[in-house]
Amino acid sequence: MVFLFRTRFFFGCLLAILAVGCRAQDSPPGSTKLDRRIEILVRSQLNVPQDWLVTVGARTKSDIAGFDAVPITFTSSSDPTKKQTLNFLISKDGNTLARLSKWDISKDPADLVSADSRPMRGNPQAKVTIINFDDLECPYCARMHAQLFPDTLDRYKDQVRIVYKDFPLIEIHPWALHASIDANCLASQSPNAYWNYVDYLHTHGEDVSGPQRDPVKSAATLDKLARDEGQRSKLDSGKLDACLTKQDDSGVRAAMKEGDALGVDGTPTLFINGERLSGALPESQVWLAIDRALKAEGITPPQQPNPPSQTSGTTKSPGGR
Repeated sequence: MVFLFRTRFFFGCLLAILAVGCRAQDSPPGSTKLDRRIEILVRSQLNVPQDWLVTVGARTKSDIAGFDAVPITFTSSSDPTKKQTLNFLISKDGNTLARLSKWDISKDPADLVSADSRPMRGNPQAKVTIINFDDLECPYCARMHAQLFPDTLDRYKDQVRIVYKDFPLIEIHPWALHASIDANCLASQSPNAYWNYVDYLHTHGEDVSGPQRDPVKSAATLDKLARDEGQRSKLDSGKLDACLTKQDDSGVRAAMKEGDALGVDGTPTLFINGERLSGALPESQVWLAIDRALKAEGITPPQQPNPPSQTSGTTKSPGGR
């Protein structure tokens, strides 16, 4: 992992600019808030392993006019002797970081992904938001779903809130789009009905696919499951039937477009207060990212247990979108 990590740093383009922030008065050079912004983008853009620590060092004078030198150190949490320090350049006003790639962090990463108007689990007032770009037919998404509910939500309780965004990989998952639309029909009347439907699909995907894997039959099954959930949740059956029949995919397509703009190319993809995690990572790795987000908000995370190792995975969109 160390050698792959180094390759990503040293075999890129020669020099690019990282915009750190346009309001120096809000994030003065050397501040904890500025360091956190730098850490999030470095982790996301360079695919830093989740169990590695990222430390932004003190600024020193550089040979480049208008810039100071700032070291960023990457340390393995399992073996502190494995570490690597790279020297970056930061502008005198603290607004620009220069190294290999251009990343704009003028905005708070936590604000880059909207959670508005989506069903939510957890504490609506929590300072840490976990947004999952999810495909209801994706087996890796089902694995992540099982980790988030109940383990992760039980562990963090009112410290987090969890939101799902639609990202069906329609090229490889024939009923995923239909499932997202039906789920949103339920969500328009009841968040609980939405989550019940999502819970079921992520544990009974093979039943929806059926032995013949006929998309028409899968669609009929999805509609029946949605109507059954609507009846259990005492929803307006007329409105639900009209929504299921219409199959308006505009909301789903908008979420897919948002994911594309954020660089999502596979599922599941999590954004934890803006920090991106790709694939069905072991829950211990997800918890490390949540703990970092909590600490950045001045909140003490629960004590970290040592769960068994799990295999990670992700479902990729062919060639991206």
